[in-house]
Amino acid sequence: MASQTFFDLKGMLVELEQLELREREVSALRHELHESLDSRPNDLVAQQERDVSKERRRLHRRIDILRAELRRLNRKTA
Repeated sequence: MASQTFFDLKGMLVELEQLELREREVSALRHELHESLDSRPNDLVAQQERDVSKERRRLHRRIDILRAELRRLNRKTA
């Protein structure tokens, strides 16, 4: 049981790290799209920004879920 928890924990930490990296990339792209829209608004870029924002929200939700589960496991094993 303890070894299963360890592997679950390790898997979650790896996933969290990957999601956080992707979130930074998506946020940087979103920032670039905002700058582009500020200087030259256009429908294509606006749609790209909406799509990127949607992905960013999805990433944030998954990150929040993983962090909550990691906190729960930490309290359980402490």
